[in-house]
Amino acid sequence: MNPESIPLHVVVLAAGQGTRMRSDLPKVLHRLAGRPLLAHVLETARALRPQRLVVVHGHGGARVREALDAPDIEWVEQDRQLGTGHAAACALPALGAQGVVLVLYGDVPLVRPETLQPLVAAAAAGRLGLLTARLEDPTGYGRILRDAAGQVVRIVEERDATPQERHIDEVNTGFLAAPVERLRAWLAGLDCDNAQGEYYLTDVVAAAVREGVPVEAHDAPPEEVLGVNDRGQLAALERRYQRRQAEALLRAGITLRDPSRFDLRGRLEAGRDVEIDVGVVLEGEVRLGDGVRIGPYCILRDVEVADGACIHSHCVIEEAVIGPGVQVGPFARLRPGTRLAARAKVGNFVEVKNSEIGEGSKVNHLSYIGDTTMGRDVNVGAGTITCNYDGANKHRTVIEDEAFIGSDTQLVAPVRVGRGATLGAGTTLTRDAPPGELTLSRVPQQTRKGWKRPVKKVRREE
Repeated sequence: MNPESIPLHVVVLAAGQGTRMRSDLPKVLHRLAGRPLLAHVLETARALRPQRLVVVHGHGGARVREALDAPDIEWVEQDRQLGTGHAAACALPALGAQGVVLVLYGDVPLVRPETLQPLVAAAAAGRLGLLTARLEDPTGYGRILRDAAGQVVRIVEERDATPQERHIDEVNTGFLAAPVERLRAWLAGLDCDNAQGEYYLTDVVAAAVREGVPVEAHDAPPEEVLGVNDRGQLAALERRYQRRQAEALLRAGITLRDPSRFDLRGRLEAGRDVEIDVGVVLEGEVRLGDGVRIGPYCILRDVEVADGACIHSHCVIEEAVIGPGVQVGPFARLRPGTRLAARAKVGNFVEVKNSEIGEGSKVNHLSYIGDTTMGRDVNVGAGTITCNYDGANKHRTVIEDEAFIGSDTQLVAPVRVGRGATLGAGTTLTRDAPPGELTLSRVPQQTRKGWKRPVKKVRREE
């Protein structure tokens, strides 16, 4: 039988309480690169195209399901924490009678599909596929015991290991694959006669050896099999994961000024000759065109940036579309619904929300533009704000092509500024401004001759 035709069932064990996280949040929902740990594992599982995907949950199961539920997931509850063997046994009723079972862990997020494929192939051939690793510090892991011929004979957990066995640096990662019918039998024969009083999934290795089933061990890169038990380990995995992503981007031709100070918390699609400075965080889906420059300490979330645009330092941009040759920042904020046309400029300390800014238009500094449709070649002076909210409803402002908005102007929506109109500095616009005309709303300037500035009264001591 072709191994590829054998059904694959993936079981993800995600029932651990994670007490060392010291958190009300289930451990598998703590975030790595902006996504729950379990989401990374599910992505890996789906890459293997399983027939069934089963998640065994326990502590905080309702929250886990709410966060990650999907049509292709079958959820199984482990109502008592009796060990990994018991957790795997809980999943068996959800599996078919035939095929291969691959066991993954919800708190081990960095393993790659290509690392797991040899285990699946071994199980499809009737063997027990086992993933091992060699660690400089194997503390906390079960050790791999081999015979004189180098064949795996069993796994001993650290609490049950002798001092000599604890010196072994080859460890069990927990990942294994086996034929469904054999795994059922092996799990049924487990006992809890150990220091923890639990049913160990790892004991199926000894059961396979007793039955003469070959155990095919595959060595994994250590960084792929590191799990998360506390906040320190989570932070360490974050940096490993980010370094992995940074290296992939560098190979793809993207310039990262300092790969150790870059965070990708989603997916990035980038063109040629893109440069990203230090401290940049990219979240969600981000697309960068050719020649895009992103300055230091910017945050981009679900953003599309066209060719030749430049995002200067310390900008926060979310759910926005930035056209070719646009200049943004420094210290600008673009909120959801912002669309900047070609060669537009949004300068320092400018906030834009739910607005279109036309080709070549400029909002250079210290302004708020909200719920606005702005034409091309508009110039907006410093301190301008659109008053788009009346306390109950939002209203829209329209600024037509080539208008000039003087500094310190308030546009009280709904209002329209006609094509080529000029608003004098300090104007509060409450009615439409006609095209091509100067509109003012200033109070007449007065000078009071002889006026004296008040001075403090001097108290006399009695």
